[in-house]
Amino acid sequence: MTRPLQISVIIPCWKDESHLDRLLLQLRRAEAEDGVPLQIIVVDAATSEHCHRLCQRLDALWSPAAPSRGEQLRQGAALAEHDVLWFLHADAHLEGQPLAAVRYAIEGGATGGYFAFRFSDTHDWQGRMIERLVAWRNQVGVPYGDQGIFARRAAYFTVGQHAPWPLFEEVPLVQGLRGHGQFHRIEHGLRISSRRWKRDGWWRRTWRNRLLALGFMLNISPFTLARLYAGKNAPSSGATGEDTPEERL
Repeated sequence: MTRPLQISVIIPCWKDESHLDRLLLQLRRAEAEDGVPLQIIVVDAATSEHCHRLCQRLDALWSPAAPSRGEQLRQGAALAEHDVLWFLHADAHLEGQPLAAVRYAIEGGATGGYFAFRFSDTHDWQGRMIERLVAWRNQVGVPYGDQGIFARRAAYFTVGQHAPWPLFEEVPLVQGLRGHGQFHRIEHGLRISSRRWKRDGWWRRTWRNRLLALGFMLNISPFTLARLYAGKNAPSSGATGEDTPEERL
């Protein structure tokens, strides 16, 4: 009998323990329903003792790191032991059977894939409109990391991993995976928190994200874009401790 594909989940974190706690519990419940051992790796850019204790309590591997999401994801991938790598943001919401959905896509021949962009906690018309705009963008561009990108382990390393950047780290990875084979979209199983859109304003945040993407398309360095974004979110402008340059659509 063929052994079921096992999944390593990699979660970059930066001072987001309250959301991480919920996600780890959801993952452990999903693992129990799935019946296949799951490896969870949390790569903590804040080197938080709170995060460390949380990971110990929920049997996740905790790995301290420098605050750059591309580097965090690469570090987590290097620690992964299983056949499939699934990259999640700490504030992701799981529903249904996402582990089985990821495994089904890979067993069906996909090199990797992502989940449809759907908010978890809003029924506002602005949110619904942004969901449709992101669905269109995914057809002509690249899904971002908050959409739960996953990949067969061998393919991930073959195409070069995430770029070691603080922004747009998944762009060369997704392009490489699409060139390497089928890149599969999963319709249900993952939802995205709308908290930052509600905090910043639906269209203000979306417009800011598109400006960053335009700058990247014009070959402005991701490090320069990250510094520009960090400047706009300095404490004097009312940013909270959970804001980082990596937080974007």
